[in-house]
Order: sequence, then C-alpha cells, then structure tokens
Amino acid sequence: MDHSNHIRLAATELTPAILEGATVYGADDHKVGKVDHVHGSGAGSQAIIDVGGFLGIGAKPVAVALTDLEFMRDEDGDVHAVTSWTKDQLKDMPEHRH
Repeated sequence: MDHSNHIRLAATELTPAILEGATVYGADDHKVGKVDHVHGSGAGSQAIIDVGGFLGIGAKPVAVALTDLEFMRDEDGDVHAVTSWTKDQLKDMPEHRH
C-alpha cells in the first residue's frame, strides 16, 4: 500500500475514539495487527496492539509507544498506522497485561 498520499493525523486526533480498531502495517508493509486500545494521553501514550491470531482469536496484546506509530487516513477516510516494527518483532515483545 502506498502511504505517501495518505493524510497524517494531527496530534489532536490521536484519541482512543479515533485510533482504536486501526490496522497497523509493519516495516514490510504487511498487516501486523490492530490497535485494541490506547493507554494514557499525550507524549507518553501507549497503543495496545493485538498481534497474530486469526480473526482476533489467539492474538497477543503488546504495548507500543504511540510515537512509534504514524497514524494516517487513506483515500476512504479509514485510519491506519505504519510502524518500523515487523510482525515477528512485535510477537517477541512481552505480552501486555491489564
């Protein structure tokens, strides 16, 4: 997917209501997970990404700094994120526990 024409979200749009459910694309531009929820607000926020699994079953939640994700809207207005992490790197992270 070519993200160059996608509109980056403004800092004021980085809210749980907008980010939750966003697809996350990794370094190889493959889908690596979905944002399940967001912890905190501002610069120290974390996105909890469900990685792996099938149709949401068996997915492992991992915490990633919001600053490690670049959120944007595609031509249809759908929000997604791009990160330099690969799916394997995310799977190797410790599981996030509530």
